[in-house]
Amino acid sequence: MSSIEDLRLGKPDKKGCFSIVKPDRLTRVCTALLKAAGASEEEAQAVAIGCVNANLAGHDSHGVIAIPGYIDSVKAGDIVPGAEWTVVRESPTTAVVDGHCGFGFHVNTKAMALAIEKAKTANVAACTVFRQSHVGRLAAYSLMAASAGMIGLAAGTTGGEFVAPFGGREARLGTNPISIAVPSNLKAPFVLDMATSAVAAGKLDLAMARGEDIPKGWLIDAAGRPTTDPRDYRKGGVLLPLGGTEGYKGSGLAAIVELLCGLLPGPGFGVEPTGREDFGCFMAVFNVAAFRPLDKFKKEVADFVRHLKSAAPSEGSSGVFYPGEIAYLREQERTVDGIEVENTTWEKLRTLARTYGLAGELDLV
Repeated sequence: MSSIEDLRLGKPDKKGCFSIVKPDRLTRVCTALLKAAGASEEEAQAVAIGCVNANLAGHDSHGVIAIPGYIDSVKAGDIVPGAEWTVVRESPTTAVVDGHCGFGFHVNTKAMALAIEKAKTANVAACTVFRQSHVGRLAAYSLMAASAGMIGLAAGTTGGEFVAPFGGREARLGTNPISIAVPSNLKAPFVLDMATSAVAAGKLDLAMARGEDIPKGWLIDAAGRPTTDPRDYRKGGVLLPLGGTEGYKGSGLAAIVELLCGLLPGPGFGVEPTGREDFGCFMAVFNVAAFRPLDKFKKEVADFVRHLKSAAPSEGSSGVFYPGEIAYLREQERTVDGIEVENTTWEKLRTLARTYGLAGELDLV
């Protein structure tokens, strides 16, 4: 077997910092560990596939690095495997979903599917979700709508306060991401997926796991001073809103997301009374065919993108990329070459496999 094949099977690379793992193997490992922790087959697959897809797209902060934390949350009772998600309020175009502290990947997928079904009849629909765990990469849900020929919008709170509002030095907001996906004839999906903070909190965990510094402008320490050390986050540091000197824009967007995803579903902003995780979400879908023929719209989105990409590159730039294009290119590359998993994360997965007696079955001895 060639050395590159060895790497793809999950053995440490030459730098010794990463293990390179094929996506299907990583999905199988994570699914098995989640099931061993108490998740159903459907829940385990939803979480594992969601995390691996995030890794494939280059969003490693929302990838398998999160799996050990999810399992810890199950052990602590913060995530309830098998929780019955229920619709607590409904109309022909809306629904409010209570996730009962279930896996966010699973609950949110069901809620978006419900919104899409409603929009097939009503053309426009929206769902809110409360009392669920972390939902992973938000683009997964907006892309569900785009695949159905609809424009999908998803926004979410992040179950706590990690971000200082513009002008402040204490956390009052979540990283509160927004994602919008649009159907098109493009090879790569047209999808915006962004935090309203300077960076997702998971990127700090990723930097710590990799022993890397972070760029200036992401974080301030407990004294309110700019820092490039991600470890300051665990010592009272606070993330900054998106926008740098224009951070009021990110701060304002984050506040709107809090209203849509925290206050609109109920019971309100802040910590869930039981102390469990409470990630709120707002999702809306718009059936393109209700506005104009879908085929024409998809063609013109592609024409618009070609116009964008025809702009001459600025100095030092490799050209214009439309929203979602870079993630698609990374996905194509990582599907073939494998996913880089930090050895610290890979070792945590191996330890869990040994704990659950799965090390031999999963070849993680």
